[in-house]
Amino acid sequence: MSVAKNLSGRLCVIWLVLAFAAAASLSAAQTQPPPAAGSVVKPVGTVKAISGNSITLATDSGSTLTITIQDSTRMVRTLPGQKDLQGATKVSFSQLQVGDRMLVRGTLSDDGKSVAAASVIIMTGADIAAKQEREREDWRKRGMGGLVKAVDPANGTITLTVSGMGGTKTAVVHISKDTIIRRYAPDSVKFDDAKPGTLDQIQAGDQLRARGAKNADGSELTADEIVSGKFRNVAGPVVATDAATNSVTVQDLLTQSHVTLKLAPESQLRNLPPMVAERIAMRLKGGSPPGAANGAAQNTSGSASGSSSDGGRRPGGAPDFQQMLDRMPAVTLADLQKGNVIMAVATEGSASTAPTAITLLTGVEAILTASPDNKGAAMLLSPWNLGGAEAAAGANQ
Repeated sequence: MSVAKNLSGRLCVIWLVLAFAAAASLSAAQTQPPPAAGSVVKPVGTVKAISGNSITLATDSGSTLTITIQDSTRMVRTLPGQKDLQGATKVSFSQLQVGDRMLVRGTLSDDGKSVAAASVIIMTGADIAAKQEREREDWRKRGMGGLVKAVDPANGTITLTVSGMGGTKTAVVHISKDTIIRRYAPDSVKFDDAKPGTLDQIQAGDQLRARGAKNADGSELTADEIVSGKFRNVAGPVVATDAATNSVTVQDLLTQSHVTLKLAPESQLRNLPPMVAERIAMRLKGGSPPGAANGAAQNTSGSASGSSSDGGRRPGGAPDFQQMLDRMPAVTLADLQKGNVIMAVATEGSASTAPTAITLLTGVEAILTASPDNKGAAMLLSPWNLGGAEAAAGANQ
């Protein structure tokens, strides 16, 4: 039967928060009128170039400024995550590097294109990268992801259906007043675009990742942080591709309608070799031993960067499907041909923007045949469709 038929000090704590919080926290400031020439401004951004005593700063608001460092400019370095300048150390201009994050306080020029810096707070690119790696590891060790089954605001709990290559289970996430809650933007796949959220925004069917303390069997987690979003699953044959808009149109088998998906630089496009797809299909049917698909991934793709020596299996747990996908062959828009069957997880999109693909897989015919309504496949995708630990890391630069 065909697939078609089956189917994120005095220089002031506030500056630090503005400087190194998620981009979404800065959106309100970005919509305010531009400052007048000669006024004191506090641009935040990333160093793109250094020449003489000038720095080219790509600001978080999307503009480019020339920062002029004077002999009187006070420059200090602080570590990511610090909420004040205790422990900050003085740095010299010669120590700056491209990729460093900066908060500048200074006077805006008459043309609005440069700032004479009175003070600069710096977080080095190396310090940020080290913090991101620590957070990635923490999300790996203490993270949990799945589909929201139920939300109980009165008791502060979220029940998840957690699926992976090892099967499906139910887990309860406990929320407290100290839990950081974020909500994905409807048209973004970036964790940094996630906005502060509330428990009552989360609904059954949403995707959610949580990080915190788990109990021994992983059935409960007390959350330090959660991020949720409403995402959609699309599966079916490719109808058309458009290189000009970097998009692909799919005949969705579930809704029998055309769905156009944008492909962003963050979108993950992978091809599943037949043996891998068949073994995943067998797992969806309950017919293959745990880890079979992941073992196939090792046999077909070798040892790609970032893969674990044990086939992506978490210590004492089921194989990590995201690690398996990381080892699959990458594809591009040019590789997608009319009639190719794909399966994708995408953002919800909005009335004015098309959904953006988070992960798009080819070679999935066997998987969709094993899960005609696409529900089993969607459950398999849910642990990683928020981008996993890597997307969550770097949220608090």
